[in-house]
Amino acid sequence: MTSQVDQLKKLTTVVCDTGDVNAIKKFSPQDATTNPSLIYKAATMPEYSSIVDDAVAYGKGDLSLTMDKLAVAFGTEITKIVPGYVSTEVDARLSFDTEATVKKAKELIKLYEEVGVQKERILIKIAATWEGIQAAKILEKDGITCNVTLIFSIAQAIACAEVGATLISPFVGRIMDWYKKAKGVDSFEPAEDPGVLSVTAIYNYYKKYGYETIVMGASFRNTGEILELAGCDRLTISPQLLEELAHGTGDVPQKLDASKAEAMDIPKVEMTESNFRWMMNEDAMATEKLAEGIRGFAAGIVKSSNFKRLYDSFCPSNL
Repeated sequence: MTSQVDQLKKLTTVVCDTGDVNAIKKFSPQDATTNPSLIYKAATMPEYSSIVDDAVAYGKGDLSLTMDKLAVAFGTEITKIVPGYVSTEVDARLSFDTEATVKKAKELIKLYEEVGVQKERILIKIAATWEGIQAAKILEKDGITCNVTLIFSIAQAIACAEVGATLISPFVGRIMDWYKKAKGVDSFEPAEDPGVLSVTAIYNYYKKYGYETIVMGASFRNTGEILELAGCDRLTISPQLLEELAHGTGDVPQKLDASKAEAMDIPKVEMTESNFRWMMNEDAMATEKLAEGIRGFAAGIVKSSNFKRLYDSFCPSNL
């Protein structure tokens, strides 16, 4: 019987959410996504010690450059496995600085091009603040494709589509986490999961109004959430959940359908900066989870930069 992951691949482009090159090889996804926490986890594995050594040597005492090189080095290895995009994240501490985000993105692309990886293979990951979305607008005009991440609201999604972002990553599990706590419940049925409903609404809005931005559901807590979004443009899934789907044999029906979305009665939203900020202000979950996500990604960067094999390579004045 066909596995659930193979059935899912017929409906949705499957992406692997990890920095572990060997895990990516196992599941043969179209694309791969990484973040500082995933890079840190991979960097601590003995089999990738040479990648860390090369990044340290390249940085020559510059911690920021070393961390960028490390992310690009793992990304480069991943491009040898997946045929599509590899996402590499801009330092989350730049999330409220458009100019600095653009500068860092271009530096990452330059590092990729130095080793022969063309910019068309890379998605620059940027947090979906207003400033980050404006950075994506600039980068897309310069031919640098972007994955705008930490999407928790329709306001963020619409703003991203209107600036022409290549792809967005609306989070599922983190939305569910917030509502579980807010409502005092232990779980939701997949079809009633607030994270699933959020991604579904974004997908339908995009298809209704013909936006080309790719919707890639992310941050899954269980396979039920994944299967409830079968038909979404892309889904980025952890190796653990991909393993569960590989052993699952139940039917995987299509849940999201672009042709049906086109006929839905969905009001158009005018997205200006003031409207964006007001809609975010009115959405406690999105505001809290965006801030929490940025803090988490920033902490991942700090954790990676304190990784002992890197730490020992720098004098205290550089830390």
